[in-house]
Amino acid sequence: MSKPKDVTAPTTPHVPGDEDIGAINDIVGFHIRLAHGAVYRHFTESFTQIDLTQKQVSALWLIDDHPDIAQTDLAQRMRMDRATTMAIVNRLQDRGLLVRGQSATDRRRQTLNLTPAGQEVLGQAKVAIAAHEAWLKSRFTEKEVASLIEMLARIHE
Repeated sequence: MSKPKDVTAPTTPHVPGDEDIGAINDIVGFHIRLAHGAVYRHFTESFTQIDLTQKQVSALWLIDDHPDIAQTDLAQRMRMDRATTMAIVNRLQDRGLLVRGQSATDRRRQTLNLTPAGQEVLGQAKVAIAAHEAWLKSRFTEKEVASLIEMLARIHE
């Protein structure tokens, strides 16, 4: 398993005067967009050696946590439409990271399971995620992290 490279926070180049953004500074959505951009850039840089997207990592992790999960159940858990989920599953299957099977209880449903290669890549991804989470959480106290998660959940649930 290769260790992810140490990635520092990506930054947008400073332009003199850009700190005075006026009333937009009071727009919550503006700050959520900036925060999402910073987190996404860091995640992407952390995962360059593994060559996985956030959605692919989530799919692998959920499949590992729920052996024989149906593709439709995976889509529901990831809060994505079935077509997008199928495209992700197809890519992961093409890379040899998961296999489809037939449900023992419902022949219309396909089950998903990780291959040994999928287990290996997920292990690498979990190491990279731990480093990424440490980078992100280092900006907050444990109590602030819990509050942040709770507040963000109110937006997306």
